[in-house]
Amino acid sequence: MSAAGLPHPLLYMDILNNAIGTHIPIHVWYTWMAMAILFTCGLLIRGRTSLVPGGLQNFFEVIVGGLEDFVVANLGEGGRKVFPVLITIFVFIVTMNYIGLIPGCDAPTANINTNAAMALFVFGYYNFIGIKKWGAGYIKHFMGPVAFLAPLMLVLEFISHLARPLSLTLRLFGNIRGEEIVLVLLFTLAPVVGTLPMYFLFILGKTIQAFIFFMLTTIYLKGSMEHAH
Repeated sequence: MSAAGLPHPLLYMDILNNAIGTHIPIHVWYTWMAMAILFTCGLLIRGRTSLVPGGLQNFFEVIVGGLEDFVVANLGEGGRKVFPVLITIFVFIVTMNYIGLIPGCDAPTANINTNAAMALFVFGYYNFIGIKKWGAGYIKHFMGPVAFLAPLMLVLEFISHLARPLSLTLRLFGNIRGEEIVLVLLFTLAPVVGTLPMYFLFILGKTIQAFIFFMLTTIYLKGSMEHAH
């Protein structure tokens, strides 16, 4: 039983840890599982790439093409340079989210450490892109449009930017963990009948949460790549 009095959902990796005598955190196991799934899909698609896409290739081309159009529409042609990072973030998060729908598994994104790591990466990445593009002039993004308010704006913007990783972390964690708890409750109180219909709703919810993380990262990159006002 978990601390909340609910049945512990981390069955498979708990058994694996006990079997091989390791103490690897459960969310790390499931993160590796998500990586293995994506690497496998990538190798399968690479080995079957054709001019007339079909199967997995067609599925991923639709997703990648649609999201690339979204990024270019918001960031301009310069968005193509950062798109590989953005699409990686999206497919990685959505894969980790979906793992939580497998009985006996838990989404790595339901652990705050996973989300904090990704949020800190996003924070470092968009600031790196801003500094790379504007150099020392990137500081103007934090000083506001009015010169005499620059010292105040610098402090406010600094706090605002520091809050972004926290916001990304807690938003994803709260939504995914909440869904996991609901799934456990439904499966406990009404197995199959109560759980299966909710899977379709949760698939949509988990996809939306991955897209929100992706979209917010795009917005942060847009701010760092634009001229300072």
